[in-house]
Amino acid sequence: MSATSDAASINQPDNTNPPLTKTAFGNDFTWGVATAAYQIEGAHDVAGKGASIWDVFSARKGKVKQNHNGNLACDFFNRYPDDLELMQSMSIPNFRFSLSWSRLLPEGVGQVNQAGIDYYNRLIDHCLELGIKPWVTLYHWDLPHALEQKGGWANRDMIGWFQEYAALCAKAFGDRVKHWMVLNEPMVFTGAGYFLGVHAPGRRGFGSFVPVHHATLCQAAGARVLKSMLPEAEVGTTFSCSHVEPLQQTEKDIKAAKRVDALLNRLFLEPVLGLGYPLDDLKFMRRIEKYMKPGDEELLKYDFDFIGIQNYTREVVKYSFWTPFMQANLVPPKKGAYRKR
Repeated sequence: MSATSDAASINQPDNTNPPLTKTAFGNDFTWGVATAAYQIEGAHDVAGKGASIWDVFSARKGKVKQNHNGNLACDFFNRYPDDLELMQSMSIPNFRFSLSWSRLLPEGVGQVNQAGIDYYNRLIDHCLELGIKPWVTLYHWDLPHALEQKGGWANRDMIGWFQEYAALCAKAFGDRVKHWMVLNEPMVFTGAGYFLGVHAPGRRGFGSFVPVHHATLCQAAGARVLKSMLPEAEVGTTFSCSHVEPLQQTEKDIKAAKRVDALLNRLFLEPVLGLGYPLDDLKFMRRIEKYMKPGDEELLKYDFDFIGIQNYTREVVKYSFWTPFMQANLVPPKKGAYRKR
């Protein structure tokens, strides 16, 4: 074999194993599609809807590429009958979507927007008419702006606000919705929104990030509300997770990868399991303890019916002395690289 052909073969996928097929997942695997309210609904200021943090954030110049926003999006608010019929035509049996908190409670708490209730009733009913099971996410990043003005996730009052919202949703839709997810990817909406500032609401700094202890409390508190009102429903929550490995098998890279794994994969999951926060691996997170009150460790725990995992990427980590808090950097993949296993 020539050097050229040998090099080319290294970059080809390994075809010795057959590709996965639907049957490989078994008969009990549930197939479906998923969306989020802000991604698709549009109708950002009609039918009584209040502003969300994403409405406000995306309206700020330079916050989103080319100043795009979700004001119209896919216009799912108006076009949902056609979209659901497309799903049915493709034999999609399950549809995960989120509820817009500010469409139901424009101020986050208090006065209910009946037009919002009516919209989701129509959406859920049409799903069921077409034989599509609705899987509902309570919170997919779009906090009512009115609550952000009161401190948002950094305010411990969020627990009560979230319980009120969860109870409203359970009462309004629980007779037909049998599958619920409490939070979507809390590490993302807290880390990107309250530490890095690249997502709504655009806060930056460690001081804004540490109080996300309240989000961990809310994922358990919301589940308790749903389960107490809908004991026959399946209640879960979802996390973004990544396969993490060190760049090299050195002690420094291995420890750096362990810290990244603790932050990306374990920070919100382990408290739910009764293991507490992974503070031994994330010593800089010990500041979270000043936000904890007696009894919080028990309140963080909840025996969910299922855990959702959204796994997008593999992360390769190397030690970096100059990176604050983590002393770790993610190694970007080489363009066009293929790793044979």
